[in-house]
Amino acid sequence: MGLASAAMALTALTALAGSGAADAAPSGTESLYAPSALVLGITAGDDARNGTVLRAVTLVCAPRPSGTHPDPAGACTELLAADGQADTITRGGSAGPCTREWDPVTVTADGVWRGKHYTYQHTFANHCAMRGGSGTLFAF
Repeated sequence: MGLASAAMALTALTALAGSGAADAAPSGTESLYAPSALVLGITAGDDARNGTVLRAVTLVCAPRPSGTHPDPAGACTELLAADGQADTITRGGSAGPCTREWDPVTVTADGVWRGKHYTYQHTFANHCAMRGGSGTLFAF
C-alpha cells in the first residue's frame, strides 16, 4: 500500500509540474516594447533612505500608461517629452509664491525606463516648492 501511494503522489506531482510549464511563455520571446515601470515616492526630509515615506505610486508607461498614479497618461507623456530626464521636470517648473521655509520633501523614482535601470532623487525646499516644480510626474 505504501508503494502504491508513493507512485500516485509522484504521478500527481509530475502532472502538476507539467501543467505549469505548458502555461509559461516560450523562452526567447521578446516584447515589442522595452519595459518602463517605475515606483514613484514622496518622502518627508532631505534623505529618502531615512525620511518618512508620505506617498508612493506605480507608473507603467509601456506598452500603455497604467499604474496607481492618478494620471498615468499625463505623467508618461511628461516623462517621454523629457526623454526620461526627470531633472527637466523637477527643475524646470516654477514654485510660484512660496515661503522660504526649509521643510524638505524628496521625490524619488526607481525601476526600469526603456529597458534600463532607473533611479532618480530630488529634494524640494518644502511642499509648496514641490507642487510648483514637480509637474504631473510627482503630482499624487
